[in-house]
Amino acid sequence: MLLEKKKQKFDEITKDFLIDTDGLRKIMVLLEQAFDKGLAMETASSASVLMLPTYVQSIPDGTEQGEFLALDLGGTNFRIFFVKIINREMKVKSTTCCVPNDVMKATGEELFDYIAKCIAEFMKEHGLTKSKSLPLGFTFSFACKQDGLASARLIAWTKGFKASGVENEDVAELLRSACQRRGDINVDVVAVLNDTTATLMASAFERNSCQIAVIVGTGTNACYMEKLEKCGKLRKGIDFEEGTFDEMCINTEWGSFGDHGELDWLRTDFDQQVDEATINPGHQLFLKMTSGMYLGETVRAVLERLTREGVLFGGQTEGISKHGLFLTKYISEIESEFIENDGTFPKTLQILKVMGVEEVSQLDCIRVATICTLISTRAAHLIAAATATIIKRMGKPFVSIGVDGSVYRFHPTFSRLLDEKISELIDKNLKYELLLSIDGSGRGAALVAAVAMRMNKKFHC
Repeated sequence: MLLEKKKQKFDEITKDFLIDTDGLRKIMVLLEQAFDKGLAMETASSASVLMLPTYVQSIPDGTEQGEFLALDLGGTNFRIFFVKIINREMKVKSTTCCVPNDVMKATGEELFDYIAKCIAEFMKEHGLTKSKSLPLGFTFSFACKQDGLASARLIAWTKGFKASGVENEDVAELLRSACQRRGDINVDVVAVLNDTTATLMASAFERNSCQIAVIVGTGTNACYMEKLEKCGKLRKGIDFEEGTFDEMCINTEWGSFGDHGELDWLRTDFDQQVDEATINPGHQLFLKMTSGMYLGETVRAVLERLTREGVLFGGQTEGISKHGLFLTKYISEIESEFIENDGTFPKTLQILKVMGVEEVSQLDCIRVATICTLISTRAAHLIAAATATIIKRMGKPFVSIGVDGSVYRFHPTFSRLLDEKISELIDKNLKYELLLSIDGSGRGAALVAAVAMRMNKKFHC
C-alpha cells in the first residue's frame, strides 16, 4: 500500500510535464501570432519574440568562390578561420584563441586590439599577405541591434565580458578600427551575424534546400528565410533594395516566447521555481523550459520535491537541495544508462553519490531516469512545435533544417523525438529533413561574407 501511495504521489507531481498533441498545436498558434507581432511595424517594439532582421537575403547558391576570413566570438575562446571556396569545395584552416580575463574586462579598444593581434598572427602563420584585402565574416554571439549586414550594435555584454565602451557601439566598426590601427593586416568586415544565422548558411552550403536553422544547446534559437512581404517593419530602400531578393533571414530569438504570458497555462510550479532563481526572472521563459542551461536544474527541483514528499531517497534531501548541483549532462548520462539497462544503475548511483545522495534504491534510480525522460521529452516536443510552426509558416513542399547544439547532439533520444513530433504536427504535404550542422559558426560566417560579395557584384557592378 505504501508503494502504491508513493507511485500516486510521483504521478501527481510529474503529470504536468506531459503535453498532448492539442497542447502542442495551441503552442504553434500562439507562437505564429508572436512571430507576426514581432514582424509588424505597429507591434514590433512590444513583441515578446523579437524577429530580428539579419540582412542576409540569400543562401549560398553554389557560385561562391574566393578566399575569406571568419571570426567567431561567443565566449572566452574565439576562433579565426581562413576559408577557401572553389567549385563548391571548402577548405578550412582555423585556430582557437583565448581571451584573457583582464582583456574581457578592459576597454573595448583593448579587447578589439587583442582580437586584431590574434588575426595578424594567424594571417602571418598562414602566409596571408597584407597586399590582398580579405572579406571577413564576423559571428558575434551577443545580443545586438543589427543596422545592416555589416553593422551591429551591442545591446549588452553577457558570458563574463565587461569591456567598456562597446555597448551601443557598432562592433564591426570597432573591429575595422583595431585592424587599421595595426597597419599590418588588410581585411574588409563585410558581415556580422549570430551563431544561428551562421548555422543556416553552413548547412545551406551542404544542402541548398536548407532554409531553417535551430540551435538547442546551452540556449536555444532559430532563424529562417522569411518573405519580405510578411516583414512589415522592414522599409523598402532602407532595410532592403527593392527588386533584388524577396526573402530575408529572420533571427527569431524564440527563447523569449512566453514572456508576455503566452505559456502561463503550460508552465509548472517547477518552471516558476527555476525562473525565480535566475538573474532575469520573467524573461526567456521558452528558453528556460528547453535549453541545456536550465534542464538539469528543473530535474533537481523535481527530485527535491519528491524527496521532501518521501517518494525518493528515504526522504533525505541533503544531497539534492543545493541549487545548480544537477548538471544537464547528467540527464543524457542517466537516460542512456536506462535505455541500455541490465538491471543495475552504476552511472546513476555514481552521479547521485557525487551529489551527496547516499540512500538510493533501484526504484529510486528508475524514478530519477523517468523524471529526466519527462523533462527532456517535454523540451524536445516544445522545440518540435516551434520548428513545425516555421515549416508551416513557410509552406514550402520541402525544406532542410540545420540543427546544432549540445542537447541535440548528445542527448540519446532528443533528435529522434524532435523528428517524430515535427512529422506529427505538420501537414502531410510538407516534407522536411533534419541536418546535423558541424562547426557552423565559423564556416557560416565565411559563407555570409562570400554571399555578400556575390550579391554586391550582381547588383552593383
